[in-house]
Amino acid sequence: MASKAPRHEMPTQEAKVRAQNFNEVALGYSAETAIEEANRCIQCKKAKCIEGCPVGIDIPKFVKQIAEGAFSESARILKETNTLPAICGRVCPQESQCESKCILGVKGEPVAIGRLERFAADHEMANGNTKYEKTKPTGKKVAIIGAGPAGLTCAAELAREGHGVTVFEALHVPGGVLMYGIPEFRLPKNVVQQEINNLKDMGVEILTNQVVGKITSVKELLENGYDAVFLGTGAGLPYFMKIPGENLNGVYSANEFLTRSNLMKAYDFPNNDTPIKIGDQVAVLGGGNVAMDAARTAYRLGAKDVYIVYRRSMNELPARAEEVHHAEEEGIQFKILTNPIAINGDENGNVKSMTCLKYELGEPDASGRRRPVAIEGSEFELPVQTVVVSIGQGPNPLVTTTTPGLELNKWGNIVADESTMATSIPGVYAGGDIVTGAATVILAMGAGKTAAASINEYLKTK
Repeated sequence: MASKAPRHEMPTQEAKVRAQNFNEVALGYSAETAIEEANRCIQCKKAKCIEGCPVGIDIPKFVKQIAEGAFSESARILKETNTLPAICGRVCPQESQCESKCILGVKGEPVAIGRLERFAADHEMANGNTKYEKTKPTGKKVAIIGAGPAGLTCAAELAREGHGVTVFEALHVPGGVLMYGIPEFRLPKNVVQQEINNLKDMGVEILTNQVVGKITSVKELLENGYDAVFLGTGAGLPYFMKIPGENLNGVYSANEFLTRSNLMKAYDFPNNDTPIKIGDQVAVLGGGNVAMDAARTAYRLGAKDVYIVYRRSMNELPARAEEVHHAEEEGIQFKILTNPIAINGDENGNVKSMTCLKYELGEPDASGRRRPVAIEGSEFELPVQTVVVSIGQGPNPLVTTTTPGLELNKWGNIVADESTMATSIPGVYAGGDIVTGAATVILAMGAGKTAAASINEYLKTK
């Protein structure tokens, strides 16, 4: 029976080869493999997998089309609810969302929904894109602040409804974290650019180098022709550990490190003129997906030894299991139950080592994870020349502090109604990391989609 067929693995570059290049690690399913994997789906009458999708994709429906070889129709079904399927198929944590609900996963392995989504989207890109249908222009205008996953999704949904949409992006290239945060070897930038081009074809106007909060304000946008505003500025303010030595040469936030490499193509130096100083030994502080991205990037940039320094055990790593597995295959070294207490410099102000403590796990804390407890007398020195701090990030205050009347929580995130994404200011909506704090691409997209539906209703009555 189809349900007993084994799950098909994703072909990848060989580990030793890929660790030396920035080409995409995962190679994608062939048509034959995609059909075989799609035929594992038992087409549940009450498909729980849909419940696990933040944007509500009709998963059995698009998978069935792949099983029947109707790849273009599968992509069309995907795009009814997901405007960025080629991206989601690559970076969404399907294992904790749609695939975690798959009935086949109870006694075996779930259908590889994410890999099938990527296959259908890539097939469409290679064979002609689906053209989105728009309704008659409404004459209403919406300003979208931030061209990341939340903003792009909101823009696409509103353009479908016939509204005029202008996206204001602070950087010189749209895409947000998709462009500056996720490495080329996980998410090729030409894939992101093609998805953005699809939005432009829908009539979405994207303005770059537009720092809202400096060149204009939310209040001015509403006073000068825009009927509603969506705030999707993300969480771009990096956190540091507040330990001695974080101001030394060779210490980066993960944001800066990845932006230099991804958006400014430091990996292609000297063809591109934005180098990154990399020592032979690199420490990445943190255990999430961003930490894995930074560590794997550092290795590709020429480091001989790259360490993930994390104060809990491997079982508590918040990164996706697949990313941890790929990092281990590529030679990234995990110094778990370890935490730095100081970064030490040489006489020229350059990083030369970190002073660390060893830890053990104690009782669970508020998050449910066992609290790390320092082991007395365990202090040791780790020789490193580069340190990348990847312990999280918060909201950039530029837009929020220049928008009077906008309610914020104690962390500086925008307070928005979960069901509508409406803020404390009429006509202003928000979604993504600026509301939730740093989260996933697909959750940001879900918020953008919810906000678009609410804005559409608001514009009908405005």
